[in-house]
Amino acid sequence: MSPYVEPGGSWRPLGLAAGVLGLVAVLAAVLPGPDLPRLVWVLAVVAVPGVVAAGVVSARRAWTVRVDAVGDEPALSVGPERVPLAAVDAAHLRAVGAGTAGVDAGAPVLGGGWSLPRGRSGLPLRTTDGRTVLVPTRDPVALSRALLAAVSDVPGGPPGREGTLEA
Repeated sequence: MSPYVEPGGSWRPLGLAAGVLGLVAVLAAVLPGPDLPRLVWVLAVVAVPGVVAAGVVSARRAWTVRVDAVGDEPALSVGPERVPLAAVDAAHLRAVGAGTAGVDAGAPVLGGGWSLPRGRSGLPLRTTDGRTVLVPTRDPVALSRALLAAVSDVPGGPPGREGTLEA
């Protein structure tokens, strides 16, 4: 099973910033008037993409959602926080999908932060010890499917291929 990965940020803002910077450079070359000093251009060409790239890298590190069912420790991770798949309450996750369960008031966001990042919704996730967290995701249905598929493959969880013959 390939791991489910949902990037925490897109590189699109870097392309947009470079495009706007290029447009400003073309306009500065075409339009009459005094030229900007080279130092200003060098700072703009280095600083603007650098700041945007730093923002993208930090968003990808902080908010990337991974469901990795292979390896020694299968886990759901959001940024630096990890929840072992053996600790995921699959019955609650199925109930959330059916609309009969939700999230506890004041549940923390997995990955940290005060609230969900912009553009994401929270998938309620209960662990086997009763703790509920919100998993920030752009596609809760796909993440729920990936979690349910991965949890069924965890030792001690419900078997994923019951009744099949293995060669």
